[in-house]
Amino acid sequence: MNSISRSLEKHLQLSVNRAKSAVARPWERKFLGYSLTGHKQAKLKIGASSVSRLKEKSRSLTTGNCSKALKALIDGLAPVLRGWISYFRLTEIKGILEELDGWIRRKLRCLMWRHWKKLHKRARMLMKGGLSEERAWISATNQRGPWWNSGARHLNQALPKKIFDRAGLLSLLELHRQFQSCK
Repeated sequence: MNSISRSLEKHLQLSVNRAKSAVARPWERKFLGYSLTGHKQAKLKIGASSVSRLKEKSRSLTTGNCSKALKALIDGLAPVLRGWISYFRLTEIKGILEELDGWIRRKLRCLMWRHWKKLHKRARMLMKGGLSEERAWISATNQRGPWWNSGARHLNQALPKKIFDRAGLLSLLELHRQFQSCK
């Protein structure tokens, strides 16, 4: 790194930002939010810091005690998701997009669980979602937190993916497929 920096500064008279510059394997670095896989045939992927920034932005839009309706939350998320995936449309690794789609739906399920504050409301909404009365009451009174319940089978059954699709939630994976088909 030192010899390359000296060469750039001496011969090309360029200044090197040593805080941002490094000599490392391509899969250990990121450039404009992208990174590369460490496979023999390298593929373009989304950098970990970009994923964490999207999650942080999503958390800020869907705060824990947010009293907005599901449709309003999804409408607020839509431009963020659309802009993020249009920037990262060149990615070749789709697994992270599936994970992010699932994480966003889980975050919304968690908020819905928090909206249903009372046990009777939770049980009623679970029964409305297709659970039996006994299973709904067991689930509503399980003494677990909202995040645990949002990943549990009972809430996934009561609030399946199609409910979020009908409400207008954008799927990052589906938007990525649309970009790929336009090429």
